[in-house]
Amino acid sequence: MRLTNFFIPTLKEDPADAVVPSHKLMLRAGMIRQLTSGVYSYLPLGLIVFRKIERIIREEMNAIGGNEFLLPALSPSSLWAETNRLDAFGDIMFRIKNRDLVLAPTHEEIFTDIAKPNLISYKDLPKMWYQIQVKFRNEARPKSGVLRGRQFTMKDAYSFDASWEGLDKSYELQDSAYRKIFSRCGLKFFSVSASSGAMGGNQSEEFMVESVAGEDIIVLSEDNSYFSNIEVAVSYKEPVKRKNTDLSIEEIYTPNIKSIEELSEFLNIKDKSRLAKSRVFVKPAESKDAIDEYILALVCGDDEVNVSKLQSIFGANIRPGHPEELKFITGAEAGSIGPVGLSNKNVKIIADNRLKDADELISGANKDDYHIKNIDIKRDVSSIEYFDIRIVKEGEETIDRKSKLKVTKAIEVGHIFKLGTKYSESLGAKYLDKDGKENPIIMGSYGIGVERIAAAYIEQNYDENGIIWEGEISPFKIIVIYLNTENKDIKLTADNLYEKLSNSGYEVLYDDREEVRPGFKFNDADLIGIPYQIIIGEKNYKNGKYEIKIRSTGKRILIDSSKIFDEISEIVK
Repeated sequence: MRLTNFFIPTLKEDPADAVVPSHKLMLRAGMIRQLTSGVYSYLPLGLIVFRKIERIIREEMNAIGGNEFLLPALSPSSLWAETNRLDAFGDIMFRIKNRDLVLAPTHEEIFTDIAKPNLISYKDLPKMWYQIQVKFRNEARPKSGVLRGRQFTMKDAYSFDASWEGLDKSYELQDSAYRKIFSRCGLKFFSVSASSGAMGGNQSEEFMVESVAGEDIIVLSEDNSYFSNIEVAVSYKEPVKRKNTDLSIEEIYTPNIKSIEELSEFLNIKDKSRLAKSRVFVKPAESKDAIDEYILALVCGDDEVNVSKLQSIFGANIRPGHPEELKFITGAEAGSIGPVGLSNKNVKIIADNRLKDADELISGANKDDYHIKNIDIKRDVSSIEYFDIRIVKEGEETIDRKSKLKVTKAIEVGHIFKLGTKYSESLGAKYLDKDGKENPIIMGSYGIGVERIAAAYIEQNYDENGIIWEGEISPFKIIVIYLNTENKDIKLTADNLYEKLSNSGYEVLYDDREEVRPGFKFNDADLIGIPYQIIIGEKNYKNGKYEIKIRSTGKRILIDSSKIFDEISEIVK
């Protein structure tokens, strides 16, 4: 491709509204342009990269028996209501006003709707279906370029099986394919156990690229034996030891105390583990005839409640209680809420495992400006249940106590779920087994973000001059640069070299711009990041030489013009 025919609107400076490296460089290299908040136009250079990623995905999906579909982006909202996800997605789902339609953020319902009348016998199973399609999510705060947008391209795949063992096999096939895809795309990645969230299911795994640009928080052990999203991460933390002092509970006046830090300072207590923190959550009623459920979650004062863990226990629609609700539920405002006496008010009380049977605790009295001390959970809180509901912290030990944990940021590039029968039961997708018995189809769901792969690659492969492409997703392998001179033979030589390289099967970009100074050509070549630069200048041309610059290392090599094809073939290998 000649640059005079190719649209690459490069920028000299970082755009003011871009923060993370991939966003800056995708804009500066002319890969994308913003149309509106969270929505981007893909320009020719960017589209080449995205299409290469799609090709790799297709090859690996087809290799495990996948059938490619292309489903509508629009779907009827009634279909989503059948699985209760119309409410679960909430405002993040785009809805068409005055029409009973939504823009799909994912396609479980639509694929299941196709499976329902067609996969009706065990003989029709298993099946692996996928598509590469545009998705829409109404992100409240889109940012970081294509890493968090309102419109994006996703490969979503779905497995349909007659047995749980079959689901295990489908899941393993996808897991293996994902690892091949990310490896072929040149990513340094790892997988972590994760929460299924609004997708549902009983097992899920995320594929991550460590990066300061990431919005996911992940937990890694120092010995690389443990990887997890912080939403489900576990650690070893000393439980609060029982003292068995049998002290009577006592109400204490704590004026204007709203936080654990303020309470610790007011009471001059340094050990915050015994200052039990109470958070109130609401599980909205699923029908007009039902009533909301109230949950009080109790953790140590030096811990925080992990909402994702609560969602795995009580359902994805659980939410924190609103300020105006707290008074109604507990009798007090935030900062004065506690577990004593709430069991009589139809509030379900749960506590973190660290607090199991603990005593001599201090928590809110459910009366503004008052707390209670000497709380004995065994004695004073009836019908309490214990779960792991705390957020893991940096430096804590792994469960086996063999290593320390590190908390860092990462970009999620893929996510796989064992959905089970959530969608098939909701939508009535059933099959007949060998005995003629009707059973719900067992499903899996598997997603990859196409643009996220490109952005994650750039986050791992750039320097102060621009992007550093290598491997299969590089938009071109070679860029030919001729330096402007009055010697027209140099331009003719560059033209011929470009044609011969292209005809030999190389992906070549040719900077044939005549009015552009050498410095600008070099800067653009480094910014765009093509792996190998062949530079034809007057001095080397007179000596029968070409200069090759390797973008990743900056190494420069002089090669006899008569040996260019042998040398470039060896270098590219």
